[in-house]
Amino acid sequence: MPTLASHRKSRSRTGVRANTPAVGFTTAALASVTLLSTQSATAAPAEPKPSIEEVQKKVDDLYRQAGTATQQYNKAKEATDTQRKSVDRVLDDVAKSADKVNEARRSLGTYAAAQYRAGAVGPTAALMFADSPESYFEQTQLMDRLTDRQQEAVEDFQKEQRSAAKQRVKATKSLETLTQSQASLKAGKQKVQNKLAAARSLLSDLTAEEKARLAALERKKEEEARRKAEAKAKEEAAERKRQEEARQEEAPATGGGTDTGSGGGSGATDGTYAAKAEKVLAFARAQIGKPYVWGATGPGSYDCSGLTGAAWKEAGVQLPRTTWDQVKVGKRVATADLLPGDLVFFYDDISHVGIYKGDGKMIHAPKPGANVREESIYYMPIYGSVRPA
Repeated sequence: MPTLASHRKSRSRTGVRANTPAVGFTTAALASVTLLSTQSATAAPAEPKPSIEEVQKKVDDLYRQAGTATQQYNKAKEATDTQRKSVDRVLDDVAKSADKVNEARRSLGTYAAAQYRAGAVGPTAALMFADSPESYFEQTQLMDRLTDRQQEAVEDFQKEQRSAAKQRVKATKSLETLTQSQASLKAGKQKVQNKLAAARSLLSDLTAEEKARLAALERKKEEEARRKAEAKAKEEAAERKRQEEARQEEAPATGGGTDTGSGGGSGATDGTYAAKAEKVLAFARAQIGKPYVWGATGPGSYDCSGLTGAAWKEAGVQLPRTTWDQVKVGKRVATADLLPGDLVFFYDDISHVGIYKGDGKMIHAPKPGANVREESIYYMPIYGSVRPA
């Protein structure tokens, strides 16, 4: 019995219970270390915060892209408006064709009724029951004429049916094109909104100190553009002085007749353009302070090409809607030869335009969040310039 008791004591599980928690803790710890190691190995390193210069460049680029998207929207809207007018005209033509078909159908019905009444009695019976042989032959000749007219009515009906079918096909295609234009318009609108939202998001993430540094960078950029404009203003003043001195030297030689001859023709041309440009700039100055709104053409707000179009319209010149089409109007001029009223275009994608006012400055609708204002033409990279009239 003692041996058996000793055997039972050696099988006691007290020791096992004491060791179990330690084993479980060690296993959990190892699993945790393994998991953390795996996560550390696979997790992507955090991206460094962009510098203020990088933020400025990104925001400027987003606004430029929004400007490009705005021109795409303007082009889609113009196409949609044109297509809608075309659809209205086609639908009017369809309605007119339907009226003609119905009229031809009514004519056929009249002839069919007459033929039915005449066909109810045979030729022999008709002769027998006629009041006289003369009346029978008169009725026969009338029916012959009705038959000829009926044939014409059938041909007219078939012709109008074919015409109506063509108009319906044309209307269907026009409606499909309109639907595509409307889809492009919607996509363009969304694209502009996305670009502007991205720019606003970048700016909203800046601290007060970062916003102050960004504002300082903007002032530096504006100052550099202003210095370039001042240099151009001096060049223009020197050129005007040179031209005035040349005119004074020529005056005695021409005996005071400066308003006639070959010089007068060129002067008249310049004078005509100057008069138009004066109207353009007077209108543009009156818009200063009004907000930039993409897709707007006035009178309460404008985008860049909306302002230039409205201004030149005051001078009797109808410009296309987009910057891409406006740059093709008139003749190209070098930056050194700019005159007040000329249009100056910016960026390689020609996504912005302003009205030159002289002395290296322009009036333009800059970007969302800004108002129509005067600014140096050197604030943005110049693509080229045109003289619209």
